[in-house]
Amino acid sequence: MRLVTFHNPAGQSRIGARTASGEIVDLNSACGLYLRDQEHEAAFARLADALVPANMRALFEGGDTSLEAARKAFDHVQALGPEVRGIRSEPVTYAESQVTIKAPIIPKKFFHTAGNFREHHEEAQRAKFSHPVRPWIVFFQNIDAIIGPDEPVIIPDHLTQEVDYELELAVVLKKSGKHFSEAEAGDYIGGYVIFNDVTARDIQREEMKSGVFSFCKGIDSFCPLGPHIVTADEISDPHNLAMELRVNGEPRQRSHSGKMSVKIPQIIAHYSSMGYSAGDVLSTGTVSGVAAFSADPKAWYLKPGDVMECEIEQIGVLRNPVISWEQAYGKKPEPVLARQSA
Repeated sequence: MRLVTFHNPAGQSRIGARTASGEIVDLNSACGLYLRDQEHEAAFARLADALVPANMRALFEGGDTSLEAARKAFDHVQALGPEVRGIRSEPVTYAESQVTIKAPIIPKKFFHTAGNFREHHEEAQRAKFSHPVRPWIVFFQNIDAIIGPDEPVIIPDHLTQEVDYELELAVVLKKSGKHFSEAEAGDYIGGYVIFNDVTARDIQREEMKSGVFSFCKGIDSFCPLGPHIVTADEISDPHNLAMELRVNGEPRQRSHSGKMSVKIPQIIAHYSSMGYSAGDVLSTGTVSGVAAFSADPKAWYLKPGDVMECEIEQIGVLRNPVISWEQAYGKKPEPVLARQSA
């Protein structure tokens, strides 16, 4: 399934799955129908809310039981056709033009992996940008910075003049756990999603003097995620996916998930010492081709009017426009305290 979070025409936040023709099936409503029609459950509405709640993180908290219930409900509604009504006479299937697609999930924790694609680290070294980085390191993302497909990345030019892009494959976990092995890691993978790790490079350079960075990547709107979560059963090998990021149609990053130096099960097992909640998200690192390490960084840094497209094979395309602070808020930003040099 391709799982989405969306706002229906009434403005309610719901979860759904995309059909092959691009329509959106409301999974909670679909589950109520399935339980009534196929399972003949008397308490079909209450059980649907428990099995397939209208919240993506809650769905993953139900693990395989909830994902399987969602899949059966999705198949049932597709067999009935797009005009079928739900248990409360509500629409169950929507044209995408009728809804607003949001970020597919807001996790409890968002684990970043850096330095996993050595091609990216090597280009950083050539540009004399990076201090030595292990084959992979971890830090956390600000989940309040998450935006969904077609939502704008806002450039705060009072804070940064060097906004960059980073295409990444991310993993969504389907159950909680801690202290488990690499061999057990596959049991925790619920699906895959595209992540664009937008970064303020001028801020990052200052932060990296201390060996730590977070503000440069956690600024409001700097975490595009989407366009949907593809469940793990639909991707047989996450290390065999073509990856490309385009700006205004021009390819900037082009690589392959097989170039990871540390594979996904090892990453998941290693981070498990910190403990997972169902619905947590882990990124796996970016590939070469970012603006900062190009021949002409100033020409490649993002600017208002740009449109980014992040594409990963078998997942889809995450598209986000870039706008200015003034476009977003209709006013100039308030002055901020200057960063102090050590």
